[in-house]
Amino acid sequence: MIHYDLRCHQGHEFDGWFADSAGFEVQARAGLVHCPRCGSDRIEKQVMAPGIPLRANRKAEAPRHAMVAGGADPRLAEALNVMREMRREVEAHADYVGERFAEEARAIHYKEKEERRIYGEATGEEAKALIEEGIAVHPLPRLPEDGN
Repeated sequence: MIHYDLRCHQGHEFDGWFADSAGFEVQARAGLVHCPRCGSDRIEKQVMAPGIPLRANRKAEAPRHAMVAGGADPRLAEALNVMREMRREVEAHADYVGERFAEEARAIHYKEKEERRIYGEATGEEAKALIEEGIAVHPLPRLPEDGN
């Protein structure tokens, strides 16, 4: 999976995960990548630093979580509110399927079950497999309160 920093034509920045660079290009050309803020499908990748793999013989560290420190930044508060609203919309208009997400998404995609919006949990491997099958999936943003 490749993580890209993205920006729409109105300057809204967000991120996305794709199976590979061609996956982004195919989805963007097909109009499947949308800005979560304004809905625009005119999206471009941002310049990013390359990921450098760690040495294989390094001792594994405990998982870390991204944190923000410093004074109150109204842009951060606004971004968190947008993410919370997005989560509320998904929860209000989609069925929660829990750990059966990949199975349910496939059944809906292959018309084995009635089409409906769903959300739930999937591993990185499951999400990658779904994307490679052409099934559109989008990660929900992790909020500060999710770690509590």
